[in-house]
Parts: sequence; C-alpha cells; structure tokens
Amino acid sequence: MGVWDGIKRQLRSVIEWNSPGADELFYRWSDNGDEIKNASKLIVGPGQGCIFVYEGKVVSVIEEEGMISLLTENIPFWTTIKKVMQAFESEHKVGIYFFKRTRILDQKWGTRSLIKYDDPKYKFPVGLMAYGNYSFKIQDPRLFFVNIMGPQEYYRISDFKEVMVSRINEPLADFLATEKYSFAQIDGEREEISKALGEKLGHTFTKLGFALTDFRIEGTDFDADTQARINKISDITAYTHGADIAGVSYSELQRLEAMKDAANNQVGAAGMMMGMGVAGGLASSVVQESSSATSINAKERLLQLKELFDAELISEVEYNAKKKSILEAL
Repeated sequence: MGVWDGIKRQLRSVIEWNSPGADELFYRWSDNGDEIKNASKLIVGPGQGCIFVYEGKVVSVIEEEGMISLLTENIPFWTTIKKVMQAFESEHKVGIYFFKRTRILDQKWGTRSLIKYDDPKYKFPVGLMAYGNYSFKIQDPRLFFVNIMGPQEYYRISDFKEVMVSRINEPLADFLATEKYSFAQIDGEREEISKALGEKLGHTFTKLGFALTDFRIEGTDFDADTQARINKISDITAYTHGADIAGVSYSELQRLEAMKDAANNQVGAAGMMMGMGVAGGLASSVVQESSSATSINAKERLLQLKELFDAELISEVEYNAKKKSILEAL
C-alpha cells in the first residue's frame, strides 16, 4: 500500500478551477490534499487568476491565462519552493487559490437603515432610503488575500455585497449634509450624487484590493415622518400658488377657506373661527346666514374677476377697484 501511494503521488495531476459557480469569487484548490505532485500542470482559465501561498505567505500571483508546467525552472518562486520540499511530500504543502479577474456586473444594493440628516432648506430631519446597482472587480489579489480572504476556503460575491452595503450609509449621509441637498433636489441630482458617492466608496475598497468600476443610485424613498412633512409643504405651496392666481395673499385665501368651512358647519362656527385665529369681527359675521352666503361666493367672484383681467376684458384699475370692493364686503 505504501509503495502504491508513493507512485500515485508522483503521477501527473492537473490543477485547475473547473466550472466556477456564479456566486464564487475566490476558491481554494484542494483536490490532492494540498499536495502538488511531480510534473503537475497548472491551468489558469479565461478570466481567472491564481495565488500561490507557501507556509502562510503569498509567494506568487498569476494573472495571465494559460497552462504552466510546475517542473520548469523559469518560475522564480517555484525554484525556491522546490529547495525546501522533499520530493513533493505533504509535509510541505502549497496553498493554491483561484480567483475571478472579470468584472462582476449589475450587483444590487439597498440601504438597510434610514439615512438621517437635517434638510438645509426646510430645517426638518429627513429619513431617506436608497437603492441601486454597482459593478466591481478584484484589482489587487495579494492585497485582497491578506486583508479579507485569509484562511478561508472560499469567498463569494454575496460576501462582498455584505461589505458593500454596510459601508454606504455613512458617506451618503455625510455627502448630502455637506453639499446641502434638500429632499426636493435628491431625485434630480441622482447622477451627481452617484458619482460623488462612488468615488468615496472607491477609495475605501481600493484599500481592500477591489476596484468599484460603476456605482449608481436608481431610486430613493422617505420614511413616513418625512413624507408627512413633505406633504404639508406641498399643500402650503399649492395654496400659495392658488392665492397668486386669484390675486390675493395667502392669509386672505386662508380667511376665505375658513369662512367657507364655517358656512358648511353652522353649529359652533364662531367658536371654530376664533380657534383658528381669525379676527373677532369676522368670526361674529360668519354665524349670520346672509354673511355666510356672501363669504362662500367671494372666492368664486375673485377668481372670475382675475380671469376677466387676464383675458384683458377689464383694465387694471377696474380690476383693483372691484377686488377691493369684494374684500371690503366681507
């Protein structure tokens, strides 16, 4: 048995990474119990690379595809290894790691927690979620092996994704706060934000041996509290725009809306109007039926008056005089 085992150890063997899985990024070859046989052939396939580790140290990185005979003397590290190995006995084992050199495309990412910062324009806290895609590749296999791979048997693309997602929140929050982006600007500036954030993340991953070749933000969303604040701002903006169209101030439009609501709810109308901070005389008048009817029509009359003015059917003097008359009647 011992003789046969010795013969088998001297038989030719082929060292290669056959059919790597879609999620595999780094893989340790161990078909012969880490023992390299005499006259072994190393095959590095298209888009692959190979790292040789001896006694815990990286002694060579091969990044060119092809077949290499490990008996040749033209591989500097191999000559050194052969001097300390005893006829390729297992007491001197070489770790052989294959890795993908190709770009890993269209990987999805999404923030796992809210990105929080203060809106520079509206001065309220924002809770933001974001998602997108990225592409990457192993740029420095030696650096990657030392800093991340270590003694592991393999490293997956999904393992890198965990590292990627965990590093997005902080630089994105810092960038939005530093560049003073309001919530209303984020979607319109996604390309610029993506570029800046990609550069920030790129510097981080370069130190780990990776190159971030593409990074994009595809969409954003806000938490419920932020969305409620945004809706309030939108409502006020819409009312203000409507007031401008009607040719009245926002406060005047509020008074008209308050009187209309009071007319539709006669019970307690005066108390409601006082609670809204409307002037005492106005609150008293809305409880009277005739005044309520006049108030309801006032807004419509103002809108009609503005339409006549815009159509140049009345002059500016006539428009201002009639508007004043309608408001004074309230």
